[in-house]
Amino acid sequence: MSEKQLVLVVDDDPDLVEAVSMKLESEKFRVNKAYDGVEAMEKIKEERPALVILDVMMPRKNGWVVCDEIKKSDQYKGIIVILLTAVADAVQTTSYTHHDGKTTLADDYIPKPIDLDKLMEIVRDHLGS
Repeated sequence: MSEKQLVLVVDDDPDLVEAVSMKLESEKFRVNKAYDGVEAMEKIKEERPALVILDVMMPRKNGWVVCDEIKKSDQYKGIIVILLTAVADAVQTTSYTHHDGKTTLADDYIPKPIDLDKLMEIVRDHLGS
């Protein structure tokens, strides 16, 4: 990998964003950060990432909607999307449904709490590094 690939980390938990970002940077990726779905789309338009690590449950615009916008856009559909989700455990107490998960166009997902080593393995598999 000669040029560092850009990864966008999106979650409303700043501690999680920081932990994932530090791990990615230690693996020689460039990192951009966003804290909700609206900010994520702004960052994607500013500098197109190779991959987005995207939380599902966020304020302003949830991860399902952001993923849908990315994958249905001719300009951005090639961006790899990995969803972070604890939804399976909280589905009874949220407005999110299993249907959302099954119809998403995401490339991969990892459950919360996140195993950072497993996440890096998924990122490397998708980015070929």
